[in-house]
Amino acid sequence: MVGNKAVSDTSVAKQYPNVTVNNSMSFQFAKRTLDIVLTSVGLILLSIVFLIISIAIKIEDPKGPVLFSQKRIGKDGKEFNMYKFRSMVTDAEAKLQELLKHNETSGAMFKMKNDPRVTKVGRFIRKTSIDELPQLFNVLKGDMSLVGPRPPLPREVAEYNEYHKQRLLVTPGCTGMWQVGGRSNIGFEEMVELDLYYITNQSNLLDCKIILKTFKVLFGSNDAF
Repeated sequence: MVGNKAVSDTSVAKQYPNVTVNNSMSFQFAKRTLDIVLTSVGLILLSIVFLIISIAIKIEDPKGPVLFSQKRIGKDGKEFNMYKFRSMVTDAEAKLQELLKHNETSGAMFKMKNDPRVTKVGRFIRKTSIDELPQLFNVLKGDMSLVGPRPPLPREVAEYNEYHKQRLLVTPGCTGMWQVGGRSNIGFEEMVELDLYYITNQSNLLDCKIILKTFKVLFGSNDAF
């Protein structure tokens, strides 16, 4: 598994204290081309899925929106709106503070396996990662890439040290080494190590490997919550 290979006996933090980004024009051009082509094809093939999920969300909660837009931090600290299918109740953010004490992961992230804010439809689309599909529109806009570090929330970045901030050196992705390497079972520091391993070793071949492994997650990963 890609993730297991990344986290070896030697800490990535020690191996790569200062990350080097692959700014090769050929790599960047090929990466962007792959993003546009695969995203365009994906949106066409998944159009029926978008329709079905949208209807299901509206049936369960007619008053709430189908899509959820959330401020995220992208490359070089630039803020953008990331899209997802809504998987929580409409006042989820307001209820977050009272749930922070139940956080089940470490560092600057919040994860709760039995989060009471998640709807019935939300549980399904989270387990299958279908809730992430609207991020394909972010890829077309250029805010995100198909593969890259998970885009963090502003409140998470506020807790970053200089080592953590190296995650922001590249365009964030819909999927990455964290998602295929354990996802919610991986703590914050290990997620950062996986991201920095990816940034240091990024290539079109590695991107393709991660995309292929992501399909396994889409069809029912037990690590998603």
